[in-house]
Amino acid sequence: MKSKSIVSLIVAVIILAAAFVVYTVDRDSDIGEKEEEADDESSPALGNISTFGRAVNVFSFNFFKELYAGNEGNMFLSPYSVFVALAMTYEGAVNETAAEMAEMLSVEQDNESFHNYMKSLYDYLNKNDEYNISTANALWIKENLQLLQDYLDVIQTYYGGNATEVDFSNPSEAADIINQWVENNTNGLIKDLIQSSNIDPFYTALILTNAIYFKGTWKIQFDPENTTERDFETCLGSIVGVPTMSLVETEDIFNYTETADLQILELPYTGDEISMMILLPKNKDLDDIIDTLDNNEFAEWRDSLAETEVNIYLPKFEMETSYGLKDTLIQLGLINAFSSSADFSGITGGKDLSIDSVLHKAFVEVNEEGTEAAAATAVIMELTGEGGGSSRVVFDADHPFIFLIQHRETGTILFMGKVCNPIE
Repeated sequence: MKSKSIVSLIVAVIILAAAFVVYTVDRDSDIGEKEEEADDESSPALGNISTFGRAVNVFSFNFFKELYAGNEGNMFLSPYSVFVALAMTYEGAVNETAAEMAEMLSVEQDNESFHNYMKSLYDYLNKNDEYNISTANALWIKENLQLLQDYLDVIQTYYGGNATEVDFSNPSEAADIINQWVENNTNGLIKDLIQSSNIDPFYTALILTNAIYFKGTWKIQFDPENTTERDFETCLGSIVGVPTMSLVETEDIFNYTETADLQILELPYTGDEISMMILLPKNKDLDDIIDTLDNNEFAEWRDSLAETEVNIYLPKFEMETSYGLKDTLIQLGLINAFSSSADFSGITGGKDLSIDSVLHKAFVEVNEEGTEAAAATAVIMELTGEGGGSSRVVFDADHPFIFLIQHRETGTILFMGKVCNPIE
């Protein structure tokens, strides 16, 4: 327990979803140049603000690769959820802390174009009639805690986050209230994001939450009668039997491309606006993909997709994951924000907040019908006081692969993951 001048602030953000792959920016691009491009955008519509989509995507691939290092098992997460959690925190960052977050997120503060981008994406996710997809944000404020009105206005206007006072002196009851909101906004997929032990009855000050949920039906569904058990070679080299879906010798065509080392397949969901991209290494080694995976490379792969006859074998899988992200984010350059010298005075008016830890939970299920997924991020802060002869391609995912769920027109990745063992 720190001294009584220390107050904990929890920021919990939940999103289904994910990063944006819009084509030709890398993380080292000059932020000022990207902002100049943004000023040229005449409309806040999703299709006209790709500059910020690129910024999210660059963060997403860097984040995924950093988290991948040393992780030998299945992975599933929403880098977009983490980005939004940090973006809402960044709205209140000042001085060196703001500069550090600007570098990592590749976005300048007080940027109307970026705000319109966030609002447009929020509106898209909540008003799209083709998919069962939605997102929500909320602020849960300690009784009598005063946040700056400007900060509250930004969160409400551009992130749709309304503020509600909560009695944190009863941690169990406060956690139940927030967790119920989380469950309601993720169709029950994300449970117990916040434990009562995360809430200090004296010092917890604020919890920001974001939730997003997605359920999509394959445009071309797999027939359950064609699902059979097939061998799958795991990341560790062992062989396991896995229920595997198939679409073989059909009249359907799919977007497909390949490189010397990689097969890439796109599976659209009904409505054609969202799809899953599967990256399958030919030599069965995911490390080779990770070494080259970035925004530019992925954009080139997407551009080279062409309609192709493909025999598809894809394992069914379901996974629920959770991560502590503090070390990952520090490796990505978010250092000052975790220190006692952090300056988030744009939230409360005092130079008294720093990030303590960042937690993430996600869920995905892929079956013959389609995909259901959700994700959650919690940024916990504290007040510091200071083919074989055939023309038909065979895409046989019988070994580890990476998959992404994306919004096709803008390249928006809603989820990223890797499958090492589908039955783990």
